[in-house]
Amino acid sequence: MERRGAFDYILLETTGLADPGNLAPLFWVDEGLGSTIYLDGIVTLIDAKNILRSLDEPESEPSQSSQPTQSTLSSESQTVPHQHAGPHLSTAHLQISHADMIVINKSDLVSASQLEAVESRIHSINSLAKIQITQHSKVPQLEGVLLDLHAYDNVDAASLDFAAKGHSHLDPAIGTVALTVPRLEEAQLGDLEGWLRSLLWEGLELAHPDAAGGAAGAGEKSDRTDIHRIKGLLPLTNGKVKLLQGVREVFEFIDSKDVDGGSQDTAGPAEGKIIVIGRNVRGDRLQRSLDGVF
Repeated sequence: MERRGAFDYILLETTGLADPGNLAPLFWVDEGLGSTIYLDGIVTLIDAKNILRSLDEPESEPSQSSQPTQSTLSSESQTVPHQHAGPHLSTAHLQISHADMIVINKSDLVSASQLEAVESRIHSINSLAKIQITQHSKVPQLEGVLLDLHAYDNVDAASLDFAAKGHSHLDPAIGTVALTVPRLEEAQLGDLEGWLRSLLWEGLELAHPDAAGGAAGAGEKSDRTDIHRIKGLLPLTNGKVKLLQGVREVFEFIDSKDVDGGSQDTAGPAEGKIIVIGRNVRGDRLQRSLDGVF
């Protein structure tokens, strides 16, 4: 990284055991990395023939053949997945829930109905990720599929709308919930930031009343809440639009580059949306808590 200008792009292929949620936040908290490179996106490669088995069956000795592999721009190559109580949470769940792009390979080895079941299961875990279906690992192009994703410097309003429509809860371990936010005064961003800190750092009971908030309550509560990914588009009353991006406990607001400033009637959407992907998260409870902030 000291050789500035020597790299055009870095593609890090992790092992099948890697938890991308531990890798991505480095680019927000490590000033040395952040000043030189930025996180472009996380790509998860899915084996269409074996993925449902990987999601459903606890694996005592995970193998590369039954696990999706995941590529991400980062400075570490391997981490150990978290251990969770409650519904089985596999490495496959973690890699899908954090992904910005999911490549479903070996589509030629499954029937049309089996492929549809795989897509439905993936959408139920992560409704924000884009999906590319391939055979023999052949993608139509690199740009926008594997490279140059720009997943963290913009928010696609269409993908938020798709996630907000809701999808069948095919997977008990992880799900996607959508929250609405009124058009905010710029000063109210501080209130929203405080609520997010409470949700991600302290008050896991905001997401679920029985969530275990760490080791202290683990003996009494069997369920645990983990927020894996959070993304939002927030219109302001002054015509600006803020974007919300977060992985695990790290988040930030950035200025939208795609929405011009203007009057309250014409600039940006009428209300904001926040999409939360995580384990044991109740959208109705989160929405009531968020409504109480404003």
